[in-house]
Amino acid sequence: MLKIKLCDRVAIVTGGTRGIGLGIAKALAACEAKIACIGTNPEKLEQAIAMICAERSSAIGRLPAEFKEEVEGYICNVSVTEEVERTVESILTRFGKIDILVNCAGITRDVPLGAMKDEEWDDVIGVNLRGPFLMTRACSKPMRRAKQGRIINITSISGLIGNKGQANYSASKAGLIGFTRTAAKELASKNITVNAIAPGFIETDMTAVLPEPLKVEIKKRIPLARFGLPEDIANAVLYFVSDEASFVTGQILTIDGGMIR
Repeated sequence: MLKIKLCDRVAIVTGGTRGIGLGIAKALAACEAKIACIGTNPEKLEQAIAMICAERSSAIGRLPAEFKEEVEGYICNVSVTEEVERTVESILTRFGKIDILVNCAGITRDVPLGAMKDEEWDDVIGVNLRGPFLMTRACSKPMRRAKQGRIINITSISGLIGNKGQANYSASKAGLIGFTRTAAKELASKNITVNAIAPGFIETDMTAVLPEPLKVEIKKRIPLARFGLPEDIANAVLYFVSDEASFVTGQILTIDGGMIR
């Protein structure tokens, strides 16, 4: 894992209870950032906080119990304006500032276009695209006042090339790419960078349910012949939030083992 120092920086990670989001939260915590982890399931959130604290303990040699003041969980549906505004205000009250926002919360409702129901479209667009908009709008206000901030949106290669059965998901992720580029231009004058990462197939619970024969076929289309790990995405996040990336904004970094090129 990439090692940088993020002492005293406050990072919000949506979708931080599993998969890529949890991997990102753990990586940021290992670099000594204070973590506000957002999820929708109280039990999974509690488990995630324990894992994030354990990761930080392992990285810097302190007991996990010592991190209760530095890692906090929040229940929030990022597609609901009132919940987002209330949660961001709670985070500001708790930590005093927001330095980093990682929009990672995402869902799928895979159905062929002709059979897709309105709610299957709306649910995915709501979490995957409206959510980053609401979180960015809320978090960019204190970032503007501080005249600094880093925002990273987790999109997908599905937003670049499309995918059968994922009209809703692909549209949400393609929209997030456009949103990233526009937000980067609007927020640059306040020293806030906005970038996105487009993962390919990553080993998470979302890909674990794929039939094994399908996984074999997918790996044949990946030059590196394997699925990525959450750590591969987390390392890119660490670069984007580092001082070395201070002149990088509006970029979409594809991490897919060479699958699309």
